[in-house]
Amino acid sequence: MKTVFRWVSRVSDAIAATLLAVIFFTFLLQIATRYAPKIIDYFGLAETFPALGAIQPLGWTLELIAILWVWVIFFSCAFVVREWDHVKFDIIYLSVSRRTRTIFAVISAVAIVAGMLYALLPTLDYIDWMKIRKTSTVRNPFTGGKIPMRTIFSVYGAFMIVVAIRYAWLAIDTIRNGPPKTELEVVLEAEAAAEAEKPS
Repeated sequence: MKTVFRWVSRVSDAIAATLLAVIFFTFLLQIATRYAPKIIDYFGLAETFPALGAIQPLGWTLELIAILWVWVIFFSCAFVVREWDHVKFDIIYLSVSRRTRTIFAVISAVAIVAGMLYALLPTLDYIDWMKIRKTSTVRNPFTGGKIPMRTIFSVYGAFMIVVAIRYAWLAIDTIRNGPPKTELEVVLEAEAAAEAEKPS
């Protein structure tokens, strides 16, 4: 099972990294098409490089970046970002006993699951309704048609389902094995393991 989770984690990391790379190169393309003609004209090279001087800004780059950014955020939060990677205000949590931390962790996880499940059906209904709206400039590269907003925001529905499953599992795991280890505990255990592996 751990092998499957590790494989899913690596594939998810690769997908998120690819999305970020596409955002970056689309951004560079946007800058190039917007400013290349001005730079060519400024240096008096319009006659030397007429093709570069005639480039028009690409309007679809703005919309594509926005779409990919939505996917990066929700896909990564669902599949890539680990529990301890989230920003937390845990001063009170860290100051109480392990038993109280277990109670806090279970209540938090159950609250997140309940919130996600409560909002899931209305959210999916709204996402389905978004099929009547389509992208302004970005088109499906296979069909040439504009992309329905339902397709773009479907990642949010997947995010809600995956987060609900993850926190349900976290609640069960916390009840069985106690609260998740704090960052300090993880570091101390790693240091102890490194010390134990050193030859005496």
